[in-house]
Amino acid sequence: MKLQEWLSELENKESAVLAANFYNFETLSGILQAAEETGSEIILQTSPATIEYLGVNMAVSMAKAALKKYNVQGWLHLDHAESINLIKTCLDAGYDSVMIDASDKSFPENVTITSQVVELAKTYDASVEAELGYVAKLGQSQESIGFTDPYEAKVFHEKTGIHSLAVAIGSAHGFYKEEPKLDLDRLERIHRITDCALVLHGSSGVPDDQLQAGIKKGIRKINLATEIKDTFMKSLQRQLHNSNDIDLRKVFPPATDAVKQLVARKINLIKAA
Repeated sequence: MKLQEWLSELENKESAVLAANFYNFETLSGILQAAEETGSEIILQTSPATIEYLGVNMAVSMAKAALKKYNVQGWLHLDHAESINLIKTCLDAGYDSVMIDASDKSFPENVTITSQVVELAKTYDASVEAELGYVAKLGQSQESIGFTDPYEAKVFHEKTGIHSLAVAIGSAHGFYKEEPKLDLDRLERIHRITDCALVLHGSSGVPDDQLQAGIKKGIRKINLATEIKDTFMKSLQRQLHNSNDIDLRKVFPPATDAVKQLVARKINLIKAA
């Protein structure tokens, strides 16, 4: 099943799917162990930085082999790409879905760039995600500015033909300085007049009740990245602090298990909504 088809099914079910970023074999394994244990579909994501670290062909090979190993229904998604050349490279390599992030451009520029990616992806029958509004990236201000306008979201979808749209409703990438408060009324208005699947970026640190309320108001894809990195590294640091063992095959598994526990909890949270 194509990702765009699964997103349509989720709309009918009024449910969502977790999209988890992986960075190495250990985080990939932890994510898929959680999906296997919960009997859930999963979207595996790589950022451009992860592709630079692993290499695009290695990322695809790892993801496809791991999905088969754990017998999980999943898709490989390119997160936050700004380069059309990188998007084409990933599609050629076997990615199921791509995100073009031109949200820092003007509305007309965003429409033009995104439309080009949609046309490109059609030849691969791949899903396309875009972003509209201001979802703060690492190091940027997290003030409540540039939230997605519902009418603009409707027009943006109609003009571009995207399958999913990341909306700015109060979330941010990275750690929050204070507890976020999602603009659920705005989300509901966007969902009411926009036909594509809505995506929540920056879910790390968003309270559970707000995540579940977001699903009820129209979120169909929830991105998780920062908490995965943080959970893995804190667990690994504890292992290294308490052990002089040089065998990485012994110090990595507890960190992988910590990722599994985190992702399983998020998946169950989504299911409970």
